[in-house]
Order: sequence, then structure tokens, then C-alpha cells
Amino acid sequence: MKGNAKIIERLNARLSDELTAINQYMVHSEMCDNWGYAKLHTAIEKRAIDEMKHAEKLIGRILFLEGRPVVSVLNKISIGAKVEDQHANDWQAEHDAVKTYNDDIRFAAEAGDNGTRDMLTDILKDEEDHINWIEEQRDQIKQLGVQNYLVEQLH
Repeated sequence: MKGNAKIIERLNARLSDELTAINQYMVHSEMCDNWGYAKLHTAIEKRAIDEMKHAEKLIGRILFLEGRPVVSVLNKISIGAKVEDQHANDWQAEHDAVKTYNDDIRFAAEAGDNGTRDMLTDILKDEEDHINWIEEQRDQIKQLGVQNYLVEQLH
């Protein structure tokens, strides 16, 4: 089915965002594993896998719309040197994702592409869940202090 060129362009922009997030989260996950923070490693790795699934959905939709997925473009990756910085950088990535997904959902609806709108809405819900998890972690750091928080991440 021949799709709207602007929608395909926006889907490719979201694909770049997702591919960037995958890389950022995998590095953060492996850093946490290297530091012995098993709980964080597992949670962040799961988030990276969620982003891989989003990328897969976006690629499938772009192909369905007879577009060409662009997988060679990454945005700036923001690696945190410590866990608090990682959470801050990941929160920013998710916050930006929520904004752009909302914009693209509106655009798809206005263009009459409800299939794309529905797919983007599903992804948006995951991104909101990611923000919620990161905010919970940041709240725990504020309430417990970073050292106590990190002790809890060891097992």
C-alpha cells in the first residue's frame, strides 16, 4: 500500500530515535553489569529489547507503506558515567520520544492513516511506562540516597 511520504519520513525519524535508544541502553546495561548492579543491568537490558521491538514495528510499517527503512542514521548517544547520569540521560530520551510520538500520532490521524496512528499509540504507551520506571528510580535515589539505592541494585 503506497503510504504518505511525510508519514514515512516521520516513521524513519522515529526509527533513528529507537536505534539510538537501543545503543544507549545497551551500553548503560553493560556498564551496570560491569559494576555488579544486576537488577539495573536486567531492567535496562529489557528496556533496550523493548526499543528493538519498536524498531521492528516501525520497519514493518515503513515497508508496508512501500517506503525504505533507514537504519544507518543514529542521533547523539548520551552515555552516563554514573547511574544517576544514566537515568537522567535515559529519562531525556524517553521524554523526547513521548513528545515526538504524540506529534506523529496527531499527524497520522490528520492524514487519515489510522493504522500508523494505532501502531504509534502502542509504542507511546511503552515509552510512557519507561519514563515511569526511570522516575521511580530517580525518586528512590532522592529518598534513599545514591549509595543505599545502589546497594539494592546488586542482586
